[in-house]
Amino acid sequence: MKKVAVIMGSDSDWPVVKGAVAQLKEFGVPCEAHIMSAHRTPAEAAQFARDARANGFGALICAAGMAAHLAGAVAANTTLPVIGIPMRGGAADGLDALLATVQMPSGIPVATVAINGAKNAAVLAAQILAVSDDDLAARLDAARVKMAEQIAEKEAKLQAELAE
Repeated sequence: MKKVAVIMGSDSDWPVVKGAVAQLKEFGVPCEAHIMSAHRTPAEAAQFARDARANGFGALICAAGMAAHLAGAVAANTTLPVIGIPMRGGAADGLDALLATVQMPSGIPVATVAINGAKNAAVLAAQILAVSDDDLAARLDAARVKMAEQIAEKEAKLQAELAE
């Protein structure tokens, strides 16, 4: 199975980003987490992206706030799928990061999830890998069934409370 890299621009992103790592592990997807900056360690981030396919990665998740150039800088150096997580913070509380992550030039796409949307980034990465992995696809299907069951339980509880 291909691995997923979870890259964050700063260790301050880890409290949110660790949710992506946990979700990937829950699906049985091997992953690595790294701190690299598009601005402070640009050569290292670019080299990681250029080597990612040869190093066994199938998708890359990048979390960054404010200027949020990490996902774009990584996407510029690989043809692997890159998923951006815009991080909350700064004067615009994450809106600037969202816009910076989603507004990529033609030919250099970055799939973008919600502000602080680490879990969805992991699910999307797993879905990408599941295109060629039937076992992973089955785990994703099972997760959807479990979510539906949880909602049904909550609905039953609500209706019981309303009937009182």
